[in-house]
Amino acid sequence: MVEPEERPSVAGQRLGAPESMGISTLEPGQRPPTMPPGRQVSIRVQMLDDTQEVFEVSQRAPGKVLFDLVCAHLNLIEGDYFGLEFQDQRKMTVRPKNTILRFVVKFFPPDHSQLLEELTRYLFALQIKHDLACGRLTCNESSAALLVSHIVQSEIGDFDEVQCKQHLLNNKYIPEQDALMDKIIEYHRKHVGQTPAESDYQLLEIARRLEMYGVRLYPAKDREGTKLSLAVAHSGVLVFQGHTKINAFNWSKVRKLSFKRKRFLIKLRPDLNQSNCQDTLEFMMGSRDCCKVFWKICVEYHAFFRLFEEPKPKPKPVLFTRGSSFRFSGRTQRQVIDYVKDSEFKKVPFERSPQHSESPSAGQVMVNGQKQSLSLGQSPDRRQPSPLTSPLLTDAGFVRTDDEDEVRRKRFPTDKAYFIAKELLTTERTYLKDLEVITSFQKCVGKDEAMPDSLRNLIFANFEPVYKFHETFLNDVEQRLAQWEGRSNAHIKGDYQRVGDVMLKNIQGLKLLTAHLQKHSEALLELERTCRSSRRLEGLCRDFELQKLCYLPLNIFFLRPLHRLMHYKQILERLCKHYPPTHADFRDSRAALADISEMVVQLHGTLIKMENFQKLLELKKDLTGVEDLAIPGREFIRLGCLSKLSGKGLQQRMFFLFNDVLMYTSRGMTASNQFKVNGQLPLYGMTIRESEDEWGVPHSFTLFGQRQSVVVAASSASEMEKWVEDIKMAIELADKCNGSSAEILSSSFTDSKSPEESSADQESEDDLSASRTSLERQTPHRGNTTVHVCWHRNTSVSMVDFSVALENQLSGNLLRKFKNSNGWQKLWVVFTNFSLFFYKTHQDEFPLASLPLLGYSITVPSESENIHKDYVFKLHFKSHVYYFRSESEYSFERYSTNTNLILNKMVYL
Repeated sequence: MVEPEERPSVAGQRLGAPESMGISTLEPGQRPPTMPPGRQVSIRVQMLDDTQEVFEVSQRAPGKVLFDLVCAHLNLIEGDYFGLEFQDQRKMTVRPKNTILRFVVKFFPPDHSQLLEELTRYLFALQIKHDLACGRLTCNESSAALLVSHIVQSEIGDFDEVQCKQHLLNNKYIPEQDALMDKIIEYHRKHVGQTPAESDYQLLEIARRLEMYGVRLYPAKDREGTKLSLAVAHSGVLVFQGHTKINAFNWSKVRKLSFKRKRFLIKLRPDLNQSNCQDTLEFMMGSRDCCKVFWKICVEYHAFFRLFEEPKPKPKPVLFTRGSSFRFSGRTQRQVIDYVKDSEFKKVPFERSPQHSESPSAGQVMVNGQKQSLSLGQSPDRRQPSPLTSPLLTDAGFVRTDDEDEVRRKRFPTDKAYFIAKELLTTERTYLKDLEVITSFQKCVGKDEAMPDSLRNLIFANFEPVYKFHETFLNDVEQRLAQWEGRSNAHIKGDYQRVGDVMLKNIQGLKLLTAHLQKHSEALLELERTCRSSRRLEGLCRDFELQKLCYLPLNIFFLRPLHRLMHYKQILERLCKHYPPTHADFRDSRAALADISEMVVQLHGTLIKMENFQKLLELKKDLTGVEDLAIPGREFIRLGCLSKLSGKGLQQRMFFLFNDVLMYTSRGMTASNQFKVNGQLPLYGMTIRESEDEWGVPHSFTLFGQRQSVVVAASSASEMEKWVEDIKMAIELADKCNGSSAEILSSSFTDSKSPEESSADQESEDDLSASRTSLERQTPHRGNTTVHVCWHRNTSVSMVDFSVALENQLSGNLLRKFKNSNGWQKLWVVFTNFSLFFYKTHQDEFPLASLPLLGYSITVPSESENIHKDYVFKLHFKSHVYYFRSESEYSFERYSTNTNLILNKMVYL
C-alpha cells in the first residue's frame, strides 16, 4: 500500500505550494493506519453507483482499514457519513471470496446543506435513488414523480421528450414507474438548465422532508404484542407501524437507552407537566443480537449528531465487567464540518457514473487527474472560484529573491518621508487601476441600449475627468520618487527630497473636481434605480462583476474616489507628524492637509450614507427570501455566524443585524451560493437575556421578540459580547423610533412591505411544490464575498469594521514564504476589503489569487521558526501559516499595524 504524501493546505496551494492530489479523511499530518502483517486477501465492495471494486487488505486488518481505503479511492473527505455493511444481513460470515460488502450512507443529517462537498451530495443522491428503487423510501405519487424527474435531469440533461421516454423505459427508478410516466415527463420539462449538481441538491431537498427519509426499520413488538418497527434518526428514536410514524422520542427527552436480552429499553426524563407519564418504555425484538445491533446504532447516532467531540472511552474495570463497553468511535458531525471548513480543501472534480455523461453540463473530470477537462481552481459548474478555492499561484514566472531587498535597501534612502511618499505612489497605482474598472464598465456596458443616456452620461461625465486628473497625479509622484531615488538629473536643483509640494499642487486641483466627486454617489443610486427597472441591465452588471478585472463588488469602485480622500488625509497626517516645523516640506504638507481635511469634512456625510447603501446592495445579492433589503431608513450593523438552537440541536446560521430587524439565514447550495432567509425578528419591543446557565450551551443568549423567541450561541465570549452590545444598541434605537427608522438615504425607492409584514417569524419547511422553484436559474454570483468568508471562518463583521477596512488600504511589493519552503517570492500585494490580493507586478490587470484574512492573526516569527530576516510578519489561522517580508521598517509597521487595526476588530475562535 502506498502511503499518501502530506497534503499542503489549499491556501498554500493557491499561493504556490506544491500540489498533491491525495486527499485523506484523517486529521492533518497523520497517515492511514499501518497495514498489519499477514496474508493479503481481496475483498469486493459494491459502491453506490453499483460498480464493484476490489481492495487488498491484510487478514489481520480491522474493518476501519478497509473503510479508509474505500474513502481514499473515492477521494471522499466527508467519509464519516458513510459505512460498510453486508449485503445479506442474515449471512454475516467473512469469506472474502464469497462476501460482498456494500458502501452505504450511515448517518442522514436533517439538512443537506451541512454536506459541504458536491461529491458527498452526489453519493447521498445515489443512496436516495437506491432507496426509491427498492421501495424503502416510500412517498406519494407526486413526490415520487418529482424525485425521479430530478434523477432523469441529472442523468440525461435537459428535456427531450423522445429521449426522456426512452430513458424511462430502459431504467426503473420506482416500482410503479409506468403509471407515473406522464407526470415524470411533465416535471422533467420544467428542469431545463439544471446541472447535475443542482439536481442532486433538489433531490435531497425533497427527500429530506419525507417521513421515511434515511429510515431503516427494525422489527419489534410492544408489551401488548403489537407488531411495530423501531428506527433511529438524527433527532432520536422513532416508532413506526407499517410505514407510518406513530411516536418519536427526542434525544433531549431520553435519559438512557439499554437492552436486556431481547428487550430494548428507553428511559425517559420525567415530564413535570404529566404526573402519570410512563418513564420506561419496553420493546421486544427478534433476538438478543438484533437488540444489541439496534442499541449500538442508537449510541452512534446520538454521539454523531448530538456531541461536539468524540466521546472518550471509559477505563476498563480491573476485575469484573458488566454490560457492554461499546462506545462511538470517530468524529462527530460538528467535528467533520469544522474539519472540512478549516482544511479549505481544493474542490476536486469527480467523474459521475457513465449514464451521466449524456448531460452536456456535466463537465466533470476523474479524481485521479487523468482526464483534465477543467483547469485547476475552476469549479465543476464553471462558476468563478471563491477565495477559499482561488486559482493556484505557482512559482512559474516569479523571481526567487533572498538578498535582493538587502541590496536595494542599502542603495535607496532611509528617510521615513521617502517611504511615506512611496506608499503614496504604490496606493495611487492601485487607485488608478480601480478607476479603470469604472471606465471599463462604461465601455463594456455603456454601449448597450439597456443603459439609458442619462445614466451613461452621468457616469462618463463624472468619472472620466477624475481618471484623467489622477493619471497626471500619478505621473507627478513617479517623477518625484525617481528624483528621490537618484534615477533623474532633476535632483541637481536640491529640492527633490520633498513630496508635500506635489501633494499641495494636486490636491488644489482635486478641489476643483469636488462637484464631480459629489456626483459619484448619485451615479451609484441611479445605477441601482435603473437596474431595478431593467433586467437586461442588471444581468449586464452582474456579468461584468464576474470578470477577473472586477476583483471587488462593482459598487465599491463607485465609492473609491471618496475613500481615496481619506487615504490622502492619513498620508499627509503621517508626513506632518514626521517633519519638524523647520523642514522645507512642512509648510506645503500642512497646507495640503488643511485642504484635504476640508474636502473630507464636506463629503463625509455623503460617504457614510453611501457606504451603508453600498453594503445593503452587496448583501442583497447574497440573500434570497427577502422582498427588498435596501429600503430607505435601514442601516446595516453586523453580520456573522451564530448557532441557533432548535429541535434539531444547534444549527449554524448566518445572522444579519440591521437597525430595524434581525434576520437569520441558512446557506443555500444553489448556483448563486446565496443565503436563504429563514426568519426575521423585528427589533421593536425585543429584549435580550444571557442564557448559558439555562440551556447549558456556552456563550448563549436568548432573544425575546413580540411573537417569537430564539436561543443562539456565539463561538466565544468576546464574540457574544459584541453581538449582545450591538443588538442592545439596535433595540434601543428601534424603541426610540417606535419601530420606524429615520430616512438616511437621499433617494426614494419603490414601495415595499415593512419588516413586520414580510417577516417569516417561524423557521418553517417549504412545501413540496416550492422545491421545484427554489433553484431557479439565476445569474452566476461570485461566492467570495465577506458573507461567505465569515460563514467558513465562523466570525462576524460590523459596519464599523467595513468602514475601517475601506478607509485603510495598502499596496506594494512583499516577499512571501511558506512554512516549509526555502526561498522567498516577490509579489505585488494589495491589501483591501479584509483580503490580500496577489499580482506578479503592479501592471497586471487582475489578481492571480487572493487570501481572505478574516479569522487570521498577525504576529512576528519566534526564534524557533528560524526566520533570520528583518521586517518579517506572520499571518496564521489554525494550521495555515504565511511569512511576509517588507522592504523597510516603515512598511513593516504599516502592514502589521494596518492589518492589526482591521483584523483585531474581528472575533476569532
